[in-house]
Amino acid sequence: MHKRTGYIILGRVASFISVLMYVSYIAQIMSNLSGHKGNPVQPFVAAINAMLWVIYGWYAVKRDWPIIIANAPGVVLGIITGITSF
Repeated sequence: MHKRTGYIILGRVASFISVLMYVSYIAQIMSNLSGHKGNPVQPFVAAINAMLWVIYGWYAVKRDWPIIIANAPGVVLGIITGITSF
């Protein structure tokens, strides 16, 4: 396998796993809404981290769409998870 091809595959797998990580917040959101509140610190910190990566990807010399797409769900779902934790 060519080195560049391996790099592209690794990037796609990492992006997919990142999206799965953030989508896993849906279970916590549902739990929060049913009265089993979680701690809001981790999801808010994750949302800030994801937001910084989205900004980084957006303002890169050439927009880095895999970074943007992989972290955009983290911004939204992290904020929702944090808010529903109260």
